[in-house]
Formats: sequence, structure tokens, C-alpha cells
Amino acid sequence: MERQLKYFFDFLENDKKLSDNTLQSYKRDLKQFKRYIEACEVSYNHVKEEDIKDYIKELQNNGKKASSISRCIASIRSFYQFVLKRKKIKIDPTVNIQSPKIEKRVPNVLTSKEVELLLNQPKDIDLKGIRDKAMLEFAYATGMRVTEIISLNIEDVNLEEGYVICKTGSKERNIPLGTMSLNALKEYVEDARGVLIKNDDEKALFVNVNGGRLTRQGFWKIIKYYKEQAHITKDITPHVLRHSFATHLLQNGADLKSIQTMLGHSDISSTQIYMQFQDEGLKDIYKKAHPRA
Repeated sequence: MERQLKYFFDFLENDKKLSDNTLQSYKRDLKQFKRYIEACEVSYNHVKEEDIKDYIKELQNNGKKASSISRCIASIRSFYQFVLKRKKIKIDPTVNIQSPKIEKRVPNVLTSKEVELLLNQPKDIDLKGIRDKAMLEFAYATGMRVTEIISLNIEDVNLEEGYVICKTGSKERNIPLGTMSLNALKEYVEDARGVLIKNDDEKALFVNVNGGRLTRQGFWKIIKYYKEQAHITKDITPHVLRHSFATHLLQNGADLKSIQTMLGHSDISSTQIYMQFQDEGLKDIYKKAHPRA
């Protein structure tokens, strides 16, 4: 199994071009599954449907969440489909395996007033304030995940046309930028970023005070700081800004399909948590619907 896993991980990394985070999830899930079947003295190519069901029960008994179990099943299924194509097995044991139902929680969102209060906290009177204002406006304007934002390079943003190219693995999507976000971003790129970076070869769009790429932790700390400055009692994370972005677009008339495109959801069911509406024209919808466009 060790050899087949190596081939599989190479395939995910080099052919599927998955992000490092996703690849690490696959590795964790499959190495854990490997330990389980080895403890049961079952070879990977003799695993049956009942063995996988027993493994799922084991995960449930260990208190694993339904979302974690679903991800484990997806990893195991992908592996067995891979070895089936390589003709290392004759029957895929995951064919009839059902993932547990995941309860979709209502996302925590900010009101438009709370967003305005938060985004008005950074003052563009120094380099850090200019960067922070641009970053918070950008996060709310695009609904991008924190990992996607900190992974952006300067060339991924088109300030003339007013959009950003978000790349996740082998996929990419164009997201329009509202007027307020675009103005704040232009000020940051023109007046602050060039002073903050210590090396002209630095590609990162958002950098820390030492001139290097901003980290997830750095982003979280910045949001927490301004939340406290704004005296907002709700818990605010980068993902709360993402939820707020989607909810406010929906409340202002954007259709679900357009929101799905902007959020980068591969499945519309992930977007349906924000309710449903219908319309057309992505950039026009954005301009009409986003409160700060």
C-alpha cells in the first residue's frame, strides 16, 4: 500500500495540482486508514465494503465529526478509484459507501452597519493603516478565503480593470472589486507596499511590516485588533467576512449562481446555505448588489 500511496500522492500533487493544505488532508486521512487496516491485518487490495463501514464506526466511536468522516471517506474513495484505474484492484470497495449527513449551520455574519464600523477603523495615515484598510476592504469585497488572500501575488490584481484572479490548485476565478476596495488597494500598492517590502523580488500582494508575505496568524490578529477597536462583541474571523460578503450580496438581489462563482464553490449546495435568488451578469450584479461597490 505504501508504494500505491506514493503514486497517488504524486498524482494529486503533479497531475491534479492540489493545494498543499488539501494534499496534507489526503495524506492524514489515508495514513490513518492504512494504520487501521494494518492493525486489522487486511491488505489494501483485499479491503471489502464491510471493512470500510467498520472503519467509519470506529471514527464515530472516537468522536469524529460528520464533516471529518465525510472528508476521510472522500479521500479513501479517491485512492481506490486511482488504484482501480491502475488495475491493482478489480472492485472498488467504496462504491456503496454513503457519507454521513452534515448539518449545515447558519453562518455567523455581520450586519452592514457592523461591517462599515469595522472597515472604518484602519486610518490611512501611516503605512500599516493604509495596508490594513486595503486588506479589510479587499476581504469583504471579494469574499476570498484567508489562505487565498495571503497567497495572492501583486500580478494577480488588475487595478486598471478592477478585478483579482484567485488561484486555488489548478482552478482560478476572476472576482470583481468594488470602488471602495479598489481605491484602498490602489493607495496601498502605490503608496505603502513599495516602502514596506525590503526586496524588489517580493511577489506577495499583502506583506507584513518586515516586508515578507503576510501569514494567516497575522491576518487574524489584524482583524481581532480592529474588532476590539470597533467595540464589536461578535466573534469576527476572515471567514465571517466571507459569510458576510455572500449574505449581503444575496440580501441586495444577487443570484445564487453568481455568488457560487465568486466564492469558488464547486457545488451549488455549498452556496445554498445563503438562500436562493436568480439573476445574471456577474460584474453588473456585483456593482448593483455589493454595499461598498
